[in-house]
Amino acid sequence: MSEPEHPPVLRVLNADATDEEVAALVAALSALGPTGAASAPRPRPSWSDPARVVRRTHRSGPGGWRASGLPG
Repeated sequence: MSEPEHPPVLRVLNADATDEEVAALVAALSALGPTGAASAPRPRPSWSDPARVVRRTHRSGPGGWRASGLPG
């Protein structure tokens, strides 16, 4: 069998460790999650942006009623 490319991540030093103890340790360490680089947060879609809830003042004058219903 060929030599592994990476050294083992986990070594059991206690020869008296039972299979259940090793399994519990592996389960606890795997529950911690991945150790890779943190992924960048995904941008928030504009439809769920909390700023949409904030009301703007309406323009007065000609066309104000139309501008009140348009975004931006």
